[in-house]
Amino acid sequence: MADMDLQSKMPVFKGRLHDKRTATVIGRWLGAAVLVCFVTGVISHYVQHPGSLFADVLPSRPTWGYRLTQGLHVASGIAAIPLLFAKLWTVYPRLFDWPPLRGIRHGLERISVAVLVAAAVFQLLTGLLNTVQWYPWPFSFVPVHFAVAWLFVGALLVHIAVKLPAIRAHWRRRSEATLRIGDAADRRSFVLAVAAAAGAVTLTTVGQSLTPLRRFDLFAPRHPDHGPQGLPVNKTAASAGTDRIDGSTWHLDVTGPRPYTLTLDELRALPQHESELPIACVEGWSKTAHWRGVRIRDLLERAGAPASSRVRVTSAQTGGAYRVMEMGRRYAEDPLTLLALELNGEPLSPDHGFPARIIAPNRPGVWQTKWVTKVEAL
Repeated sequence: MADMDLQSKMPVFKGRLHDKRTATVIGRWLGAAVLVCFVTGVISHYVQHPGSLFADVLPSRPTWGYRLTQGLHVASGIAAIPLLFAKLWTVYPRLFDWPPLRGIRHGLERISVAVLVAAAVFQLLTGLLNTVQWYPWPFSFVPVHFAVAWLFVGALLVHIAVKLPAIRAHWRRRSEATLRIGDAADRRSFVLAVAAAAGAVTLTTVGQSLTPLRRFDLFAPRHPDHGPQGLPVNKTAASAGTDRIDGSTWHLDVTGPRPYTLTLDELRALPQHESELPIACVEGWSKTAHWRGVRIRDLLERAGAPASSRVRVTSAQTGGAYRVMEMGRRYAEDPLTLLALELNGEPLSPDHGFPARIIAPNRPGVWQTKWVTKVEAL
């Protein structure tokens, strides 16, 4: 009797479109966005942190590979935000189902939904804040974001397994079990509105990596054309403590079986090579630029290092997680990998790494080390 009284006091939702068919339609789109975001996120993580297992396996070609995968990662994550809100709107009345637990299967569904929603909101919120480089939390973003991604996928797989019968029943374009007078038209209007919202946020942000759409880049944190020498900058020379490097006293140390040191004038006197390569940053923006400098493999060869050597590069910046960078042999031996001295026909500006920086194909921008002082053959 007490349960019946309590149930009678629970909210009653009479609004349409809180049904399984609508949830399935939105869920398909959200699932596609999440799948792209997860796969490209895993790729991004191991490109940034290959460890000893992948260091010599990661390819340096295609040159635009990381630009594509990271652009898709950020774009699909942003598109998933309105899709997630729409999905939650269609299913939130079920939070008030009574009794709250009706068996083991229902309990698993409830637990998986709780973990799924919490992980999804966490991933999309922290990922969005990462694009603007704002970290209002005490933990390191990269490892936590990567770990919660796997937690999210696990909860999603459990949820899909539990809801598979309902998904099958309502996957088709027409669903007899949920069709009521007027529902089809209302559902189409709702789905179109959600699609328009996802399309709008994508169109107004994806131009930061898809440069043909840069004119629509209204809300992305970076515009591909804004910055010194026509290229955006994440970390300035002032913030890195490298804004007072004197080119007349700067020198480069190259270590190997035959170590040597070069001044800037001596480095400029070496054979110079050119590359058309993009800078592709983990925050989602990217742009191709024209680079000129000395090939890394030529520096290693002069130091007597074998062609299969890995490379460690040290920056003059005073600190930070990316002050020292290592790259595998495929990057080091690629003829497009340069110790660049010029950008778009001009000497590097301080914010772009004067006097010398690394530019390599198919690499994240955080590993395109600026203000280089040392190149080591490992």
